Amino acid sequence: MSQDNTKLRERNGGQILVEQLRIQGVRRVFLVPGESYLPCIDALYDHQDAITPIVCRQESGAGYMAEAHGKLTGAPGVCFVTRGPGATNASIAVHTAFQDSTPMILFVGQVGNDFYEREAFQEIDYRRMFGQMAKWVAQIDRTDRIPEFIARAFAVATSGRPGPVVLALPEDTLWGKATVADMPRYVRSHAAPAPHALASLAAMLEQAERPFLMIGGSGWTPEAMRQMEGFAERFGLPVGLAWRRLECFDNHHPNYAGHVGWGMGEALRARIRESDLLIAVGTRMGEATTEGYTVVESPLPRQRLVHVYPDPEELGRVFRAEVPVVADVVSFAAAVDGLRPAREHNRAALVERARRDYLDSQKALPAPGPLNLNQAACVVRERLPEDACITVGAGNYAVFPHTYYRYKGVGTSLAPTVGSMGYGLPAAISAKLEHPERTVVCYAGDGCFQMNLQELGVAMQYRLGIVVLVFNNGIWGTIRAHQEREFPGRTIALGFENPEFAELARAYRGYGEVVASDAEFGPALDRALDFASTHSMPALLELRYDPDGIAPGMTLSGIRAAALARQAAG
Repeated sequence: MSQDNTKLRERNGGQILVEQLRIQGVRRVFLVPGESYLPCIDALYDHQDAITPIVCRQESGAGYMAEAHGKLTGAPGVCFVTRGPGATNASIAVHTAFQDSTPMILFVGQVGNDFYEREAFQEIDYRRMFGQMAKWVAQIDRTDRIPEFIARAFAVATSGRPGPVVLALPEDTLWGKATVADMPRYVRSHAAPAPHALASLAAMLEQAERPFLMIGGSGWTPEAMRQMEGFAERFGLPVGLAWRRLECFDNHHPNYAGHVGWGMGEALRARIRESDLLIAVGTRMGEATTEGYTVVESPLPRQRLVHVYPDPEELGRVFRAEVPVVADVVSFAAAVDGLRPAREHNRAALVERARRDYLDSQKALPAPGPLNLNQAACVVRERLPEDACITVGAGNYAVFPHTYYRYKGVGTSLAPTVGSMGYGLPAAISAKLEHPERTVVCYAGDGCFQMNLQELGVAMQYRLGIVVLVFNNGIWGTIRAHQEREFPGRTIALGFENPEFAELARAYRGYGEVVASDAEFGPALDRALDFASTHSMPALLELRYDPDGIAPGMTLSGIRAAALARQAAG
């Protein structure tokens, strides 16, 4: 809806702000109510036909939901929180959005300008607080400038490298009144590759014998993915996906070679190291993807590198690329859609071997105890529809879906590249709100789940049939693995007692069941999926397994034994 600016009317700041959100195409806002932005809450009452407020239980959950919405749609996820404690709780989602390059806008209530700089109740300087974790942080001190700031926020959040914007809202700005024109809806800008860069890429492709295409980042569309598939097919390129960007290329495609980063197989690691041309599209190639800057070395990679990224400041900052290309993924995919090989390449064997190695890695490995998580992950892969969405937080349990599930495309994976815990459940809620017809399954460790389990109340309230798999081993597993590697046999401060998760799910009017063996898992998953679909309420399976089986092909006892052997030899 846009306003006829020839008939301007006086509005308070909250009314002006919410009307701008409607103009910018916002359909859903995530919030924990606070008196510091009460005029905005009141203004939502008049826009219920267009904007749905999702009332969350804690600000980190609300922020994660907004961040996940940005990943799913490519449009900024919008979150409202109150000042002080609300903002600090939400900061984890802002950090996630920054490192994950996700468009997001966080609105934070603020003390009035008449109280500012007195350390008033819950006062924080948000420019200083969020300065290094957001693309832009500002405070709207004048009611009549709200449309200007909102339009700029949407432009900044989506341009170049997408990311979060934080806007502080002083109370006097929201309660104040102004007669001001609305701003038009933002138009997302795109950076396209220069002709000389495409020519250089084409020449390098002709020369390469062992090229590799690495895809990641944000902003992918189904059309861009199809164009990249065609590019990989024409030039005979094995394709890997950057750390936790599993949805950016169809895992069923014959050119797909696997997930690049922590936990990848040795064959894929060697393939990237030995490639003579690495084409990195949309990915920063951060620490996780490059395994500590070893698979792709910084600052000077051993591979010839073509690095495609929408932010020119990122190119050359960590890796010196032979051909740096300033372009977003959509524009680059459209550009290479027109490239054709000058001659026929004999890379079929290269692609087939990479695919065969990937499929070999999909076979369930053995694990200690009656419940094998490798086998369970394969059951999930077999039972879910291709358009299902898998969400995870952080922890070794997440390596199981990363290793065994085959993601189809945009919207089938939500995972924080920043490695933040507590993400999986809020992300699953956001996914189900956006795509109610799709199956949504959340993988959550017992520690990770308890960081935001209160958001089950959101799933209950809005009748969201998500399925949650809680991996209960009673330890902080990832840190325990590091502890055994560095200080073998000196385990301390990493175990905890858990509640009855299945009973907790029932308290939220959902379905809960405990699974402790391979034979139980498949039927239990079917029951959970059926309940979630039939009743439109959350279903939870608590998976009790031997904590020694810490990750695919890895045990804590094996990590300890290897560390002790190193100590004895050293």
